[in-house]
Amino acid sequence: MKKLIIIIFISVYSTFVFAAGSDGGDKKEYKDTASDGVKAATKYDIGKKLISKAKKLEKKSKDAKAKKTYEKAIKYLLEANSQSSVDPDILNLLGFSHRKIGDYENAEIYYSMGLEIDPKHVGINEYMGELFVATNRMDEARKRLAVLESCNCKEYNELKQVIDGTKQSKY
Repeated sequence: MKKLIIIIFISVYSTFVFAAGSDGGDKKEYKDTASDGVKAATKYDIGKKLISKAKKLEKKSKDAKAKKTYEKAIKYLLEANSQSSVDPDILNLLGFSHRKIGDYENAEIYYSMGLEIDPKHVGINEYMGELFVATNRMDEARKRLAVLESCNCKEYNELKQVIDGTKQSKY
């Protein structure tokens, strides 16, 4: 009887341990250096990783797969945003993902919300400028470039190249 209880306990315990470590491959674990424990990745982390994956798919011209990956990233980022709606980084990635799938209206909404929180956010200003180029609003794109002018950052140069037409923006 005692052996049976131990076997049942081990079976149940191992089921929980293995179940906690997997969610179909999207959830990664990372080391928490502060407490030396293991934490599950946040919804933001997963969304950011999916965006990185989608960018790689785009480089391989796998546009349909990239679009689906951006859409999946949006779901995670929306969950992250519902937990913390005052994070311009989340709003930036939501805007970026929507822009990449061609949903310019929602992209602009998320970028605008992010700029209300942080008007000098480098990423949002670059990406919103690219959105304005894609929607043929060059004066608005130049306003975003002007915000980045003193940042001494690659985002300024990238947006300037898109505006000048020396760098193509896919979206």
